Amino acid sequence: MKNNTWLIREQVQRQLEKYQILLDISVPPRGWIKAIKDALGMNGRQLAKRMGVTRQRISLLEKQECDGTVTLNTMKKSAEALDSVFVYCLVPRKKLEETVKDQARKVAIKRLNRASHTMNLENQELTKEENENILNRMIEDIIHQQPSDLWDYYA
Repeated sequence: MKNNTWLIREQVQRQLEKYQILLDISVPPRGWIKAIKDALGMNGRQLAKRMGVTRQRISLLEKQECDGTVTLNTMKKSAEALDSVFVYCLVPRKKLEETVKDQARKVAIKRLNRASHTMNLENQELTKEENENILNRMIEDIIHQQPSDLWDYYA
């Protein structure tokens, strides 16, 4: 496998395992900033003062969080003003190895379909079992080789 991608994937996966619990957490309807501010009993003026901005900026900030246009830097500053920590993380829905295997399967099927079409034209069809065995070997080869075009195919 190129550049020890498998090792990098394994190390990242280990780090990400503790964040899997976050997949079950939903953002409060009016955003985290408003939820934590309200839970602390803090009003917009007080948060604005702690952040060194205007009250109107807090209203805009809360709106931006809800519509997804707030910046990471602003979220970090907001969290600090709320005595919180802003955590930014991408949490894969499944293990990274599974995602790679799924992608390798797509690529292998595409390659196998091209080869099968040619073989059918030449009356050299394979059985379903032979096709499955070849497909599984192709998937393993693709995972091992990690070709540069692995992620070019998207379906």
